[in-house]
This record gives sequence, structure tokens and C-alpha cells, in this order.
Amino acid sequence: MSENRLRNFKNKGKDTGELRRRRTDVTIELRKSKRDDQILKRRNISQGQSDSPLKESNGQQTCTHLPLSTITEYLHSNEDKAIFEAAQISRKMLSKHKNPPIKDFIDSGLIPKFVTLLERFDNPSIQFEAAWVLTNIASGSSDETKVVVESGAVPRFVRLLSSPESQVQEQAVWALGNIAGDGPNLRNFVLGHGALRPLLELIKPNQNLPFLRNVTWTLSNLCRNKNPPPEIAAVIEILPALVLLINHTDKEILSDTCWGLSYLTDGTNDRIQLVIDSGILLSLINLLGHTEVTVVTPALRAVGNIVTGSDIQTQLVIEKNALFFFKKLLSHSKASIVKEATWAISNITAGPKEQIQAVINAGLVPSIIDVLKGKDLKSQKEAVWAITNFTSASTIDQITFLVENGVIEPMCSLLNFLDAKVILVLLDGFRNILSTASQSAPILELICTQMEEHDGVQRIESLQTHQNFEVYKAALAIIDKFFSEESAEETEQIAPEATSEGYKFGTPQSLPMGGFHF
Repeated sequence: MSENRLRNFKNKGKDTGELRRRRTDVTIELRKSKRDDQILKRRNISQGQSDSPLKESNGQQTCTHLPLSTITEYLHSNEDKAIFEAAQISRKMLSKHKNPPIKDFIDSGLIPKFVTLLERFDNPSIQFEAAWVLTNIASGSSDETKVVVESGAVPRFVRLLSSPESQVQEQAVWALGNIAGDGPNLRNFVLGHGALRPLLELIKPNQNLPFLRNVTWTLSNLCRNKNPPPEIAAVIEILPALVLLINHTDKEILSDTCWGLSYLTDGTNDRIQLVIDSGILLSLINLLGHTEVTVVTPALRAVGNIVTGSDIQTQLVIEKNALFFFKKLLSHSKASIVKEATWAISNITAGPKEQIQAVINAGLVPSIIDVLKGKDLKSQKEAVWAITNFTSASTIDQITFLVENGVIEPMCSLLNFLDAKVILVLLDGFRNILSTASQSAPILELICTQMEEHDGVQRIESLQTHQNFEVYKAALAIIDKFFSEESAEETEQIAPEATSEGYKFGTPQSLPMGGFHF
């Protein structure tokens, strides 16, 4: 949670769409794809395959290792047999599960030679082995990937996308995916060399499954990264393919398709609208109910990104029945799912009262409060935002519903949170609840009583000595407005029926020495 997010949280009288967008800009850590979520680059590991699928085996056991000096000698031979053997052994050496000698191959100066072998259209077996070698080199660090790019591999790989040999095509797809996955600059470099059109042509009904998985993964990497994001023209060209792929049944294809959509929706409202206009929204939302976490995770992130858009865009998500899936998501066994589901809900509760009511109608308030009471700190933080956003534009009836569902107790408990930023958001929530409840004396008295019972008033009063100045100011403002002698007199004026046996907003026993006297 950033300081900017907190500074801009004072949202009275501000456009809710603007609030939601600001919320997006400062929760990058939620939407950044961790390496565990979707792999940026992948090495092609040999699975006991001794020979190239394009070359007949002669029944002899092939060598799996040669000194680099010998490989260099073979690669510069005039004999295709020697070149092929050197390329194949290089591929096997670089396909080891642990510690592949990528740096050794780069230091030997062999990468440009392998790149030239991509042009051997007269010998697809050599092309294939060279492409595999370069794919695995490009799976390394950014510096290692750049060596492949600077050796001129990208335009040659793009040309190989149209190879008559499907194995060569697939290896080119894989290599370009690794290069594009390095970051926005190389992604744009790949797109700039015309990779998109021939890549999209590989998405067809009769395509074999492993090949289509690779195409989908590479396509998702072409959607990836936002500084800068892909050109609008590329996005417009990619979306119809994603619309097709999201109706596939394979979980890997669905996962990478949803990751692609999560990247495309992680931006301005205009970009979110492009995704909505593609007609993919309902299919995406339905994947929130998928049985595989690897599909649900990116689908949830994409939907969460969409509800960071305008109120109209958020409303479309609500109208597609997305909230139906959230009760299960908010109680998911995987903490990261709960966190992101709560984050998504916090962006819906940042909307107008009609969207807050949709959250109520979907039966999600008890679930959000359960997250607030839970033990996962990251999810709790998002629940604090969800509740405080809820209180910012809600009606007295909606506040009453929130209170009746037991929100005050966990809010009071969380005032002991060590994070000053979380405390500030909680204090905003309390201020909003008390301000709205001031329209009804009985409701205000009920809330104040609950705050007393759960040590909320005492904790807020003690926060006036907090080392964080913003926390001090927020706590002081609540005490002055709602729990001082002046506020008590104001309450008596709007509630003349209150007697000496009525609610009290503070007791001497609940205050620390030297505290306020009510």
C-alpha cells in the first residue's frame, strides 16, 4: 500500500471511477505476475529424445556431450553430418535440468553461428536443432537473451513461423516467446519484426495440442508488460485469437489465455474497453468457477483489472453475474485467491451505492467480514479497503446492514495493527460509518456502544499519541466529533428521548490516565 494511495483516499465528493483508477495505480504488487504464476521464459528440456524428430535414428546411441572446441570445429565444417551432430549435442547440453552451460556457449562466440543455421531451409533438421539451442539460450537472463537478439535471430525466427516443418515452426514459436517474455522492449522488437500475423495463423482447429499451448503462451507474452504496453493495433489484432482460445477445454491454454487478458486489462479504461468490446467478458467471468487454480488465478486478476475501470465497465461485470462466483472465491483455500478476490470487491465497493447494493444482494458482506477476521495479513488489508470503500458512498441502510453483520468488532481489533497505513484506512472507515449513522440517533448509539464494547473508542483515543502524525490527526478528529462532550450534547439534541440510563459514549474506566473526559 503506497503513500500515494493513502494521500488520495479522501474521497468525499470525488468521482468514484477516478477513485477506482487511483486504487489500481497503487496496487501494482497485486497484479504483477510472479514467476510462479506464469513463467516468463521456458527451456525446452530433452525428454529422453536422443535424435531430432526430423531425422531418422540409425539405431546407434548418440553422444550427449562434447568439448566446446570440438563443437566449434564441427559447426564450421563443410559436412552437414558434422554440423547436425554438433547442433544436436549442443541442444542436449543446454537441455540439462540443472545448470545448463549457457554462459559457456555465449563466451565461446558460437551464438551467431547458430543463428546463421536458422537459414538452412535445405536441411530442416539442422534448423530445428539450432532453433532449439537458441530457444534455451534465450531462456536465460536478460543479458543472455539479448545476445541471441543482437545476433539477428528474431527476423529469422519470424520467417521460420511459416516453415513447412511443424517442428521447426513450434521451436520458432517457443524462441520468440522467450524473447518477448524478457520485457517490453524485446516484446516490441518481436512485434516490430512482424511476428504477430504468422503466429496468429498457427491458431487453427486441427493444430496439435502441445503446439497450440506454445502458441498461446507466446501470444500471452506478446500481451505482457505495461511500461509501455503493446501498441493498440497489436491488441486489436490479438483479441479475436483470445476470444477463440478462451473457449478451448485445455487448462494450460485457458490459463495462458487468461494471463494474456490480465495483461491487456492492466491499463487505461480505453484498453479495458477494447477487451470488453471483443465480446470475451462472459467467457472470462465463467472461468472464475473453473476447478483449476491455474485458470482461476489469471481469470480473477483480469476481472479484477476490469472493475478498476469506469463505473459503467464495472456495472457490465456485475450484470454478467460475476458476483455469483465471489462467495466461493472469498473462502478459497488458497490465500492468494482470497486476497485478489477481496481486492476486486474493494474496487466494486468503491463505486456508487447501487454497486454497493449489488455486493450486499450477492450475500458477500459476511464473507468480506470473515476475511477481515482472518489470519492472512495481505487479505485482511484488502478487506479493510473493501469495507472502507463500502462506507464511503453508502446509504444509512447499507451502513446499518454492515453493522448488523458484525463489522465493528473486527475493525476495532485491527486498530492494533502495526501498519500505520492500515490504521489510517480503518480510521477513515470509522469516520464514514459514524458520519452516515449521524442521520439516525438509534443507529449512531448502537455503533458507539459496539465500539465501546470492543475497545474501539479506547484504541482510537490511544492513537492520539501515535508517532504517525496522520494517524494522530485522524484519531483526534473522530474523538472530537463523536466522543467529546460537544458531540454528546449534539446527540442529545437529535435524540431528546435518551435518558440517563441510555447509551454513554465513554466511561472513565476505559480511558488511559490523562485521556479525554466525557
